[in-house]
Amino acid sequence: MTPTRRALLAAMPALALPALGEAQPGWPERPVRVIVPFPGGSTPDIAARAVASHFQTAFGQPFVVDNRAGAGGAIGTEAIARATDGHTIGVSIGGPASTARVLNPNLGYDPATDLAPISLLVRLPIVFAVHPSVPARTMEEFIAHARANPGRLNYGSVGAGTLGHLVTAELAARFNLDMTHVPFRSVPQGVTELVAGRIQAMGAVSGAVLPQVREGTVRALGITSDGRFAQAPDVPTFAEQGLGAAIWTWIGLFGPAGMPAERVARLSAEAARALAQPEAQRALTAAGFEVVGSDAPALRAFVADEIGRWGPLIRRLDIRPES
Repeated sequence: MTPTRRALLAAMPALALPALGEAQPGWPERPVRVIVPFPGGSTPDIAARAVASHFQTAFGQPFVVDNRAGAGGAIGTEAIARATDGHTIGVSIGGPASTARVLNPNLGYDPATDLAPISLLVRLPIVFAVHPSVPARTMEEFIAHARANPGRLNYGSVGAGTLGHLVTAELAARFNLDMTHVPFRSVPQGVTELVAGRIQAMGAVSGAVLPQVREGTVRALGITSDGRFAQAPDVPTFAEQGLGAAIWTWIGLFGPAGMPAERVARLSAEAARALAQPEAQRALTAAGFEVVGSDAPALRAFVADEIGRWGPLIRRLDIRPES
């Protein structure tokens, strides 16, 4: 458990909020839509449903999940940003909720100004994995192999500007590696191609690739968590291998900009309560998540840090959505 999460959970009993199931006057006056910009069963969908069921009890109104997939999460995230009915919230992930405007200046919304951060729900590290045919067992050995084979390695991601792509693109730029980027429509599709050997490497969220690592169909060379990840304790971190600070893909809860502060605060506190429940902890951990449950200011600061961290790289490498 991280210090931030430990402090958050310790503070929960002191929150001066209504008891679970105690409906309160005022908002919400009717069912609330919870937009998920990805298909049912995806990691954002799992996180959204973990809190939506609790919200329904806490607020005394249905919280209905609405899956709006497309454009790497941008379609659903824009729907959250543009909602004007006062009864729409949603979850989003790193790119659509932070760097999407840097990646695509013509995007129909600005994550920095058009979303109201509510809570950083969960996070997952990136696992850098290779096909067993690649003769490397560390990141250093992979870099040496890529240097010795310019233009011969393909690496996968779920699209230009996604975190898995940025992690590998940064690695390639830093060490002058000549590799070909192959984007896929989904993480499972990319992992399938990695297992088949049609791509040689991929940076993917831990929950999507660790089962294949355990089966031995792919080999994990590094993980981007702060320290050894509980679900993959044998995989060395990027930091251990001299490759920089931790990198997390993440899922946050948002509303449209202008959402009343008291509503944001209560949603944030109830999200933390939902994530603290043992059954939610078990389900989310099994899905590969590290549970966070932050307050709104922490998510706002985190988003700003993500834009500041990845925006310059996107500009420097001239990454575009069609890359």
